[in-house]
Amino acid sequence: MKKIETKSGNLSSSRREFLEKSGSIAVMSIFGLGFFTACSSSEDMDPQQPPQNPPTSGGGSNGITISGNTVRIDLDVQTGLKTAGGWLLVVDAQTLIVNVGGSYSAMTSVCTHSGCDRNWTFGSNKFTCTCHGSEFDTNGNVLKGPANQALRSFSTSINNNILTITK
Repeated sequence: MKKIETKSGNLSSSRREFLEKSGSIAVMSIFGLGFFTACSSSEDMDPQQPPQNPPTSGGGSNGITISGNTVRIDLDVQTGLKTAGGWLLVVDAQTLIVNVGGSYSAMTSVCTHSGCDRNWTFGSNKFTCTCHGSEFDTNGNVLKGPANQALRSFSTSINNNILTITK
């Protein structure tokens, strides 16, 4: 079963923490790129070909299950979402979830400006799409362009500590 890619944190994460993390990622990507291209061979898989058995849904040890237009998150596993200001980006479902004062808000992670879906930073109670700098509040409303439309909102419900998001 395919591992579901996520990003998470707290809206109060500082700029310093962001710069420390992004700096180390940049350095590692420079060195890693050279390493992996040097190790490539003609037997590498063609990136245009889909995997033999693509997953139809995800889940597993990270407590996230994706089935069609429904995303289920086990809050006992994804404990960061239990705290006000906690957030989670489920890349595979293009869904961004945030705990706003004990209530959950879910929206698309596809920026309404240019369609970027995974290049987000989180801080000061706003989401920033780093592709072109659009900023959105925790409900997906535009705070700063170039985006001029809000992020599409999704409905949420909780039952037995399982957060269900319906697109």
